[in-house]
Amino acid sequence: MRDFTNRTAQLETRRAELIARMRMLDAELDSHGDPDWEENATEHEQDEAMEALGLSAQAELRMIDGALSRMAAGDYGSCVRCGAEISDARLDLLPATPFCRDCAR
Repeated sequence: MRDFTNRTAQLETRRAELIARMRMLDAELDSHGDPDWEENATEHEQDEAMEALGLSAQAELRMIDGALSRMAAGDYGSCVRCGAEISDARLDLLPATPFCRDCAR
């Protein structure tokens, strides 16, 4: 059985970073609302960019939560599609991936 203790800590650290980033983005989005039309248009563009960052963070957070759930169930490191072992090199690159290299194609 493979030991994923360090990987668990890595995922939990990244999870905390994402949650902090999402809170910061939410606070920044809530603070906007300049009555000046030109300034408001610029803020709107910035808000769209921040919302995209937030959506990206949410997607990564779901991947991490899935990986942590698989760890708790003892299924982490095995492909959810074919059951093959996911290589350590792949997990080093994409620690939250649920798929082996072949199934990810």
